[in-house]
Amino acid sequence: MARSQEIQFAFPEFSGTTRKLVLWNLGAYFALLLLSLARVASPEQVLFHLGLFPANVLSGELWQFLTYSFVHLGILGTLLQLLSIWILGGILESFHGGRWLAGLYAASVMGAAFTPVALYGFGLRTGFLQQSVPITGALGGIFGLLMALGLAHGEMEFQLLFLITIKAKYLAAIYALIALAQAFGEQRMYGVAQLGALLAAWLFITFAPRRGWGFNLSESWYGLRNRYYRWKRRRAAAKFQVYMRKQGRTLRFDGRGHLIDEDADDQADPSDRTRWN
Repeated sequence: MARSQEIQFAFPEFSGTTRKLVLWNLGAYFALLLLSLARVASPEQVLFHLGLFPANVLSGELWQFLTYSFVHLGILGTLLQLLSIWILGGILESFHGGRWLAGLYAASVMGAAFTPVALYGFGLRTGFLQQSVPITGALGGIFGLLMALGLAHGEMEFQLLFLITIKAKYLAAIYALIALAQAFGEQRMYGVAQLGALLAAWLFITFAPRRGWGFNLSESWYGLRNRYYRWKRRRAAAKFQVYMRKQGRTLRFDGRGHLIDEDADDQADPSDRTRWN
């Protein structure tokens, strides 16, 4: 369990993956703003094709699973979301590193997109039709970061408005309850999306390798390669053993395909034999 630690009104270091996430979202906001001002694409067209519309995703616009998180509609909401990414992402990156943070954020964004699409598709099949409202912004990623902070560092304390001190686990629980209430209200799709982000973050924290997927895959690859080489060595040793037997000599090999030198074993200290076999 993480040691209780109070966070004053101070920003974490602006670097690494946290800085990239903030700059990517900020750059996307100004890029879409310039497209609108240049009349290359209207805000409605950008929202329709890049925001998350469950009906459009089921029709084949799969890129919306990711692009919706970079569509920001208002400057105030965008600033608040960037600030949240900076604070939450900076804290988590200082504990777990940039790769872990990037994986968590991506999983949360995808989880927040998958759940409303799944709910809409379920409604089409069962007759309980849901309204295909657009979902935009980085709230999915932010909810995932908040859930991760509550699970991994629940005893950490935040000071809100310079007056209220609250632990991260309680802050995450409050936002989860708000999302659950929204899922049964008029903003059902947004509530379901936020719950999807929380679930995806929990799954990532529970099952993701601590040193990252890349490191885990590389270790699996090298392990598989080494097992193949050991199999080849044992196979070659068995063939050589048959050949030497035909020459009137008997050789012994261990389970790794290494030649056992019996003369050396007789002269060696018995306590050292296991070290080489």
